[in-house]
Amino acid sequence: MFGLAPVRGTFAIRSGSADIAEPLADSTIHAEIDTASFRTRNPLRDRSARSARFLDAARFPVISFRDGLVSADGRTVRGTLTVREVCRPVSLSIGQVTMAEQSFTASATVRVDRTEFGVTAMPGLAGRYLDLTMEVRCARR
Repeated sequence: MFGLAPVRGTFAIRSGSADIAEPLADSTIHAEIDTASFRTRNPLRDRSARSARFLDAARFPVISFRDGLVSADGRTVRGTLTVREVCRPVSLSIGQVTMAEQSFTASATVRVDRTEFGVTAMPGLAGRYLDLTMEVRCARR
């Protein structure tokens, strides 16, 4: 309430790819998120978040992360986040990475200012800054 209490929500990944190369800095990541998939376990809040006031899922069905370039040390991924057709550079901080024989799972975090993407509804009632955490499992093809 009033932008003070954290709200956890999820999105579904529509598609994505991670091309891991040697050296690591030649790797790239791409992801598309289904905007209408946003869920917080509160149907009223979810409908509001997907409405034209916030994400406008009907007009902008995809949130994308493109041109994700992995740093040489593997700790960050820099790319372009597009929300509501507004593109902004972001830098994801890589957290835990778990390797398996044919796959890996990685988590990453980033803080974004929703107003930079044109999402300006309810100032003071909805938090301006959103802390996004992604967990992605990639399988070898």
